Amino acid sequence: QVKLVQSGGGLVQPGGSLRLSCAASGFELDHYAIGWHRQAPGKEREEVACIGSDGTTNYTDFVKGRFTTSRDYAANTVYLQMSSLKDEDTALYRCAAARAGGPYNYWGQGTQVTVSS
Repeated sequence: QVKLVQSGGGLVQPGGSLRLSCAASGFELDHYAIGWHRQAPGKEREEVACIGSDGTTNYTDFVKGRFTTSRDYAANTVYLQMSSLKDEDTALYRCAAARAGGPYNYWGQGTQVTVSS
């Protein structure tokens, strides 16, 4: 079965850190770009980071310098390291995979990140 399985997330205080994982099952991530998306209650979904099949990364301005995405080809897993977390980072985070130039057609189940004191 082809799927993305997420782990990580949870409750953290402002200024804290969390790491999200996105592991592929049933296919290899080597040739896929992975995007990290989040959606907060009452807001539209936004893509906050992505990593290409070659390892190149892009970040939305709001998370640049605080979030880092990386991939472990051997583990068939992509990570999102989040630091200096803010209340505004509270959202449901989902990873998604896309072949080069194509749409995101595989989605993780989502993991909740809550930043609160």
